[in-house]
Amino acid sequence: MIHGVLLTRLSVIKSDVGSVLHTMKNNDPGFLSFGEAYFSEINSMAINAWKRHREMTLNLVVPIGEIRIVLFDDRNTNQGKFQEIILSRKNYCRLTIPPMVWVGIQNLSKSTSIILNIANMPHNINELERKFIQEIKFNWNNQ
Repeated sequence: MIHGVLLTRLSVIKSDVGSVLHTMKNNDPGFLSFGEAYFSEINSMAINAWKRHREMTLNLVVPIGEIRIVLFDDRNTNQGKFQEIILSRKNYCRLTIPPMVWVGIQNLSKSTSIILNIANMPHNINELERKFIQEIKFNWNNQ
């Protein structure tokens, strides 16, 4: 795994009227502080790549759909290392991504998927970097 990345299995409590999907507590691994929480939608089979945050730690959970998250680490410790994780209700986990790791997201579902991010700081466009999808060589067709 890429240094600083955590994958934490989460619990789903089922009942006759619906399920409770645990996400994060303030004493969980990966929790640093609370900045903001938001949902992102990604359309069926769409790819959203590449971005990284210089300061923000991401905590991603996928309650609806199936998402492949590809991480690319070009920091000195892991020059050019990839890591792939699929998040869904079947693999219900929280993925903690430290600053300075590139993130690409692919929706593997036939419908819109939803991603929850619980970030340690409010969104700040000035600490975000982007690259075009072709700038980091990765085979998105290989699953």
